[in-house]
Amino acid sequence: MGEFDLIAKYFNRRPEQGIGDDCAVFTPTAGMQLCISSDMLVEGRHFFPDVNPEALGHKALAVNLSDLAACGAAPRAFTLALALPEVNEAWLDGFSRGLFALADVHGCTLVGGDTTKGPLNICITVFGEVPTGKALLRNGAKVGDDMYVSGTDVDHVGQARLALEIMRGNVKANAAELESVRHRLERPTPRVNLGVALRGVATSCIDISDGLLGDLGHILKASNVGASVQTDWIKGRTDFALAGGDDYELLFTAPPSQRDALQAISDKACIRVTRIGAIEAPHEWRLLDAAGLPLENTFTSFDHFTST
Repeated sequence: MGEFDLIAKYFNRRPEQGIGDDCAVFTPTAGMQLCISSDMLVEGRHFFPDVNPEALGHKALAVNLSDLAACGAAPRAFTLALALPEVNEAWLDGFSRGLFALADVHGCTLVGGDTTKGPLNICITVFGEVPTGKALLRNGAKVGDDMYVSGTDVDHVGQARLALEIMRGNVKANAAELESVRHRLERPTPRVNLGVALRGVATSCIDISDGLLGDLGHILKASNVGASVQTDWIKGRTDFALAGGDDYELLFTAPPSQRDALQAISDKACIRVTRIGAIEAPHEWRLLDAAGLPLENTFTSFDHFTST
């Protein structure tokens, strides 16, 4: 099977929308701004070689949709650049099914990309829309704001890292225990609806990809503020919850006056939001135990060039 046959069979579901031309052409909706994000997944770095291809297709798009969620943007379209060591039709069938199943949930259309031969590498660029001037950014946190993390259960934060360490053999667990958390690593849920609902309520937002504390640091730096982070909400391992990564939950700030509004948003979206701290005057973050006493910060979040 050649490159163009591969594209036609597995990825060109809607020929009228531009796949096959040199560029995809679409017009932004009046009064909206485009939000654009790219993420790359590399075999051996971001996923195991034997991962279920359907789960991989899901995750490849999910991590990009999570970036849109963090900006309060509604998904519109995406492109896919895919390097394959060989044409494996069973793999392509599973990958494309996982990819399009999630795309259909969010009305996000594949409009172009590229394929080539090489080590397995997946790069997606996603396009979303947000009303002009309403995007959630990292630089809006204010002293006195509450700080929240999303998740249908607060125990979700850190479960992806737990699954990873079980699969690496660093944490002992039986098959049932692994299966109970594996989906958090391989099939994360992008909080798109929550992100859209947070427009005009949240003052800053980011998705948790490299670890809660590391991603919080981006908000603090962009907003020139500090924070106190409580740890009494953590049910599992503190290191996994604070520095595990791959959670793809939303970490956001909002003024105390919005607590009722956030509860209503949480109820409507059926996604729990948990207050985990507060924004303070500029300094490094402080970790606090259940009694409000400082904890030593020894946690290091993921970095592509320093982490193993």
